[in-house]
Amino acid sequence: MQARQLPMPRGWAWLREGLQLWRRNPALLTFATFGYLLSIIVISLVPLLGQLVASLLMPALSVGVLNACRAIDGGRKTGPDVLFSGFKSNLQGLVVVGGLYLAATLVVLMLVMLVDDGSLAAVMRGEDMDAQAAADSSLGFTLVVGLVLSTPVMMAYWFAPALAGWWKLPAPKAMFFSFYACLRNWRPFVAYALGLAIFAGLLPGLVVAVLGLLSPTLGSVAALPVPLIILPIVFASFYTATRDVFGLPESNPARDPAAHDDARDGD
Repeated sequence: MQARQLPMPRGWAWLREGLQLWRRNPALLTFATFGYLLSIIVISLVPLLGQLVASLLMPALSVGVLNACRAIDGGRKTGPDVLFSGFKSNLQGLVVVGGLYLAATLVVLMLVMLVDDGSLAAVMRGEDMDAQAAADSSLGFTLVVGLVLSTPVMMAYWFAPALAGWWKLPAPKAMFFSFYACLRNWRPFVAYALGLAIFAGLLPGLVVAVLGLLSPTLGSVAALPVPLIILPIVFASFYTATRDVFGLPESNPARDPAAHDDARDGD
């Protein structure tokens, strides 16, 4: 595997190209995105093992969304079943990726709890904190520690589902190359993070706030479609980033579920 080193402006381009991809087939991309999220939520609701199973299957479902993006990018027709196409592609490796990511996340959480004075735990439980209690707590320091520790975990996971699902890499190797690719491209990722904050946070919030000043009802109505537009574009940007850094594997109908589905549709 070879991860390209890209200039900083490419981080902005990932979101722009994600928007262009969404405009080509908003229905499929919206279905894949919310189908992924709904699947994770429903599986997590199963008592006892639900959250564990959801974490293990998350990479395979992620590959399904990436396959939907790849089909749109290639101008190929595909059906709703593309969401589950990741289960046909190195499922064992994808499950191991999910397991390693879960284990690393739990380790980070335990380390954060060691420096937490109870403030973060209270916030996570939904308890209210007054200004004085927040000022006296170590919540800010705890959040910084959590961010520092969780960043390498996110770097190792970012490209791992695509590397394991498309290139059939073993899970540890996929996560290593994902971490290396993120480290090598930290400049475009800084630009991407800034663009994401503006595109997914600042601009929608500003538009809804302005409309809310004109009419509270109008502001509420305008806020409803925001996630339906923003989230699929963000998910599409994951694909454009992967395509930019690693390229795309050669389609092989015998090994590529997305390509197999496309070929079947053309018959």
